[in-house]
Amino acid sequence: MNNQTSTKVNPWLIAAAVIVPTFMEVLDTTIVSVSLPHIAGSLSAATSEVTWVQTSYLISNAIVLPASAWFSSFFGRKRFFLACVAIFTLASGLCGVAPTLGVLIIARVLQGAGGGALQPLSQAILLESFPPARHGQAMGVWGLGVVVAPVLGPLLGGWITDSYSWRWLFYINLPVGLLAIVLILRFISDPDYVQASKPRRIDAIGLTLLTLWLGTLQTVLDKGQDEDWFSAPWICWFTVISVVSLVALLIWELRSPNPIINLRVLANRNFAVGTILATVIGIISYSPLTLLPLFLQNLMGYTAIQSGIVQSLRGIGALLVMPLVGMLTSKIDSRKLIIVGILLCAVSGFRMSNINLEVARSSFILSNFIQGLGLALTFVPLATTAMELLPKDQIGNAVGLFNLMRNLGGSIGISLVTTMVARGAQAHQAYLVTHLTPLDAPYLSGLQAMQTTLGQRVTPAQAQAMAPGAIYNALLQQSNLLAFVDDFRWLALLCLLSIPVVLFLRRVGSSRKIAVH
Repeated sequence: MNNQTSTKVNPWLIAAAVIVPTFMEVLDTTIVSVSLPHIAGSLSAATSEVTWVQTSYLISNAIVLPASAWFSSFFGRKRFFLACVAIFTLASGLCGVAPTLGVLIIARVLQGAGGGALQPLSQAILLESFPPARHGQAMGVWGLGVVVAPVLGPLLGGWITDSYSWRWLFYINLPVGLLAIVLILRFISDPDYVQASKPRRIDAIGLTLLTLWLGTLQTVLDKGQDEDWFSAPWICWFTVISVVSLVALLIWELRSPNPIINLRVLANRNFAVGTILATVIGIISYSPLTLLPLFLQNLMGYTAIQSGIVQSLRGIGALLVMPLVGMLTSKIDSRKLIIVGILLCAVSGFRMSNINLEVARSSFILSNFIQGLGLALTFVPLATTAMELLPKDQIGNAVGLFNLMRNLGGSIGISLVTTMVARGAQAHQAYLVTHLTPLDAPYLSGLQAMQTTLGQRVTPAQAQAMAPGAIYNALLQQSNLLAFVDDFRWLALLCLLSIPVVLFLRRVGSSRKIAVH
């Protein structure tokens, strides 16, 4: 017996039913990022306060994501899937009508909780609905939502906010959610092993430890740089709680007869290695989504829409190659595809590390397009290879853990690159400022040139007074530029360092059957 779900429904109809809500959920992780200033102004909130609109969603999303398999076995997978889509849709409507920031944050918590299980559930359903030889195609279609949606989010969010209102970022989910509910009711059914499974006892301790670990960890990652990390006592306490909760969770889940997260699935080598690589891919995928808008808008003067257009080429690159990768996965050693994809991501990173303040927009467009190709070539075969040898009753739990680590990798990456930009700019500034002295010949030459340039607009006395400040502003720009360059180089280096890890994956042939329980 293989891992194919016995069903008379066309698997592509099932794919449509699960892709629609998944795309909607992943889109909402980034669609509000460019609209936070508008939300702050509309609700009379400070910029530091409104960031919780993003943080609250990510925290609740992360808590539910790894526990999705347990909830599915307790409530029934189709019933749980429907409930998640309904909660997400209703919470979206509540976000749109929120009169205060507090209501909006509560609604975002509900929205994240409803959306947290959609990724692993949709992936598990697709893997069971398609035969093993077509798993690559299934993951190619699923990857369209997971890879393309975060890239389109800022572009779509900027356009909707500028053209209408930030509230429509949430209202657009209402018809999509209703369509998803209709498709799920019509085409999704629970496989025999899910229907035969008995509801398990609630793992209250595991759920509590999971909530403490992910809630405190996500908060530290999102707010650490704003609070100067461990100089803030509450960051230190949250870090301690997170570490202790994680250790306790690992011990409890390995000893519990009914764990909320079955960690024993990591005994499968392909899944363990694939999960490590998924974490790295999360860093590589989400970090540029944070770095590029900061660079383009703060240093290059791009608008939010212009920044979104530049980034959208990454989504177009992935969109073009994803269906092809799905077919190639069943014909070519997936490890080769993964390595080629990671190398393309490295090339993109090295290209972006050669930027300067005079760089043309076409350079960013090409680099983003190359990265989109690389992510598509990496993600689809990695997801397929990691799950291919698992028993079908372990896939639901495995995809939850796999997606959790990918999302955590994204959170860690975003936190690291923002910290490195801020502190790298300070380090470069401290070094460069040592050259702004009367004893430095290039500085004196530049000062005289600046005075001459300014003298064409103001009086000589004013030009002499303004020139040092203008040169110092240029130094600040260069310091920030060098910090971004460093970040892109580190991301490219991380790509190269992850290639040897791919070799630990076992080759899985297209005709090889998935292990049975």
